Amino acid sequence: MSFLPTTPRLLLGPGPSPVLPRVLEAMTAPQRSHLDPDMLALLDDIRRRLHGLFNVSAEGIALAVPGTGSSGLEAAVANVVQEGDAVLCVVTGYFGDRLAQVCQRYGANVTRLAGEWGRAIDPEAVRTALQHASFKAVTIVHAETSTGVLQPVQAVAALAREHGPRIIVDAVTSLGAHPVDVDGWGLDVVYSCSQKGLGAPSGFAPIAFNAASRAAARSRSFYLDLPLLEGYWIKRGYHHTISTPLVYALYEALCVIDEETMEARSARHARVHGEFVAELAEMGLSLLPPEGERLWTLNTVRIPERVTDEAKVRIALRDTHGIEIGAGLGPLAGKIWRVGLMGAGATSENVATLLSALKQEIG
Repeated sequence: MSFLPTTPRLLLGPGPSPVLPRVLEAMTAPQRSHLDPDMLALLDDIRRRLHGLFNVSAEGIALAVPGTGSSGLEAAVANVVQEGDAVLCVVTGYFGDRLAQVCQRYGANVTRLAGEWGRAIDPEAVRTALQHASFKAVTIVHAETSTGVLQPVQAVAALAREHGPRIIVDAVTSLGAHPVDVDGWGLDVVYSCSQKGLGAPSGFAPIAFNAASRAAARSRSFYLDLPLLEGYWIKRGYHHTISTPLVYALYEALCVIDEETMEARSARHARVHGEFVAELAEMGLSLLPPEGERLWTLNTVRIPERVTDEAKVRIALRDTHGIEIGAGLGPLAGKIWRVGLMGAGATSENVATLLSALKQEIG
């Protein structure tokens, strides 16, 4: 008896996102070991493409940490935050809180700058916090997956540069869909994941360090230590046994992005998001964040009062229509649905398919 799935499912939740057939097919290429010349050539090309995607200079570094986006989060913190460091953590949702928790686990003295779930942080609140205390680092989530909010990272980074702390940015739900610009925005460390905007399976966390943060990186973690990771990706020394099929998939997904171009890809995500919002309005539904603070990739739909059992609707979408969407987290549980339109999943056809099913279930 096999437990492998046999029926397709349209993944329109907060991640993973749909994977193109050509990316899945890439995973079936012949196996290579982690130090095979073919594998090392692939890693060089992946680094080149990630440098362009993050827009980080050759003096900085971009590579992919094995693991999910959470491994990228921990790698960012582990290489920048030392025990006793004062860190300002912007917390406006579940993943901002997770960043703060990881900083605390690494011994940082964390100050939480809390904001309303469903709203972007006011940069002036960050300015005030930086004026009243000295910090080694500032953390912020660019695309808060729990609330559907796009944070003003560029403005916050400008304030960090004025006051000195490094800035760590979570781009898990924005890279590959929204613009992300390490050097142009003055960011120090930015991490993401492979299974959302990039359109690959889960298993890698792309991460970029600017030149200064790369030079200063030091970590108590062996597995996530940047110089040791560089020792494998660049200097060809053994560090870990990388997953060959996942390398193939990430490479192919990055090729897809370069073929489409990030300009066209961002425009596609913006267009599909706009179509979704307009169709929701015709159904009498709305999003949690106000216009101007919304992600294109992750849409938090307010559950209408006429729906008394939101879980029943999600289960019906999954079991009857073959569509997966996400539930609310934390204080938003039972109040929103989280709909992902990212990577290969950001299409007009998927919007139409989802809304047709939703109309059948809620009227």
